[in-house]
Amino acid sequence: MRRTLISASFLLLGSMLAFGQSDAAKDARDLHQDRRDIRHDRRDIRHDRRDIRQDERDLNKDRVERNAKRRDIRHDEADIAKDRREMREDLRKGDKADAAKERADIARDRRDINQDRREVRAENRDMARDRADIRHDRRGIRHDRLDIRHDRRDVRSDRRDLRQDRHDRD
Repeated sequence: MRRTLISASFLLLGSMLAFGQSDAAKDARDLHQDRRDIRHDRRDIRHDRRDIRQDERDLNKDRVERNAKRRDIRHDEADIAKDRREMREDLRKGDKADAAKERADIARDRRDINQDRREVRAENRDMARDRADIRHDRRGIRHDRLDIRHDRRDVRSDRRDLRQDRHDRD
């Protein structure tokens, strides 16, 4: 009976120590994992910021292309005005063949202008969506940074608690 009681007390004591050690070891592993998660989150934010910078560069390239299209529209409008003047002059002279050629040039330039205007409108819509996406991504980064700040605070608190538990056990 006595031997059973002693073995049961050792078993109970051993299990208590084992639970206490595994608890502390688990806390330390959790703390290590939390710190690793924070490092990974910070890396992800760096990558997100790099992506935003690339998106801004792409947006600037789109702006350049849009402005080139606008410039083409202005040049086509100037060509139409010139062709109209030449057509009127040809009609005044009675040269109907040259006037027909000028009409064809005017029609071609109008088609070019209409196509360029459609492309400019489409590019404006795309640029507006891209700007909204960039704003959304920036907002997400701000929230992620705030989450990391909270996570770091939690890790510091957990580390403090772990130290306090170790101190209390000793």
